[in-house]
Parts: sequence; C-alpha cells; structure tokens
Amino acid sequence: MAAPDTATKPLRADARRNRQRVLDAAARCFAKDGMQAQMDDIAGCAKVGVGTVYRHFPTKEALVRALADDYFARQDELARAALEVRDPWEAFSGYIRGGANLLAENRALAETAAERPDLMQAAAFAASTERGFFETLETLIERAQSAGVLRPDFQLEDIPSIMCSLGSLQISRGQYANWRRILEMLLDGLRAGARNELPPPGASLPHP
Repeated sequence: MAAPDTATKPLRADARRNRQRVLDAAARCFAKDGMQAQMDDIAGCAKVGVGTVYRHFPTKEALVRALADDYFARQDELARAALEVRDPWEAFSGYIRGGANLLAENRALAETAAERPDLMQAAAFAASTERGFFETLETLIERAQSAGVLRPDFQLEDIPSIMCSLGSLQISRGQYANWRRILEMLLDGLRAGARNELPPPGASLPHP
C-alpha cells in the first residue's frame, strides 16, 4: 500500500488546520464537480496557496484517498451506532442506507467507488486494521441473520459491491434511475425468504 500522504512526524497546529481546510474545501469542490475539480480551485476554496495543497497532497489521487479514509472513519461510526439499534433488520438496513448517503454527499467518492474500487478497498482495509471495521460489519450481518431477517447467503463481500453499484447510479445524476429507489428494491431482496439462490460473491476483501 502506498505511504500516507503526510509525513510520519506530527504536524504543527497550523499545518493541521491547513490540511483540514484543504480536505473540507476538497469535499465541497468534489461534491460539486466530481473528479473534474482542479487543485487550484480547491486551494482557492480553502483560501490557501496551491503549494499548501500539494505539500499535504502531492496528487489528486492522494487527496481523494484522504477523503476516502475520512469516509470509512464515518462508515465505522455508522456501523458502531447501528449495533446500538435493537431491531436487527433496522440496524443492518439503517447502516446500508447511511453508508449510501455518505457516498452520495461526495461525487468524487461516488466516482472512485465506481471506477477505482481498489482505492476504496485500500481505505476500507485501513479502517478495519485501525478500528475493526470489518468485524463490526460482520457482527451486524450475523445478528440480522441469526434473527432470521437477513438472507443467510449474504456476505461481508457483498457490501462493497452494493456501494460501487450505487456509486455508479449516483454519478449519473438520475439519468438512469433514482438510486434511492434502487436501494430500497435491493434491501427488499436481501430480506430472508428471498426465493432465488445467489451466485458466489466477487473477490474477497483483504485480511491482514
């Protein structure tokens, strides 16, 4: 995996503030323009010099990866909050809806999920290594399956496939379908008692 986009030594307080300003500005610019947003535009939005942007994020991909790391940190928070929901189906489906909404907030991440799943997978793996993200998701899945509300052949590896598919619909801006409508259809198909047997999932998620 590529080295982090910042030095290993702690950043000074002003450098941390500038880095966060760049990330916040990038999120706004990418939400508006997707991957077409330029580093100069992000610098202007953050009210910092373009050199400051490149000092923290040498490439646009490094910047998107940092946003992906933040996305999965928020995903992890969603998953942990879902564990506190008493109803197993509401916990599972609420997490899926919340994760899809987070993705929809930023076109660059939706584009990345659709076009660069390897980058998103690396960020998800980092979240699991640092916070136990995958284990939390496994608990949500197992609890719903044990309660008989989630089809028993659903697997952890199906979640990134769902998000990548929704990302493709989100960046179409309704040209093909309302992604929220498709998500609700998909969730109905995940309920226990669905009639069709599933084919095997795609590639497994990486593990340490």
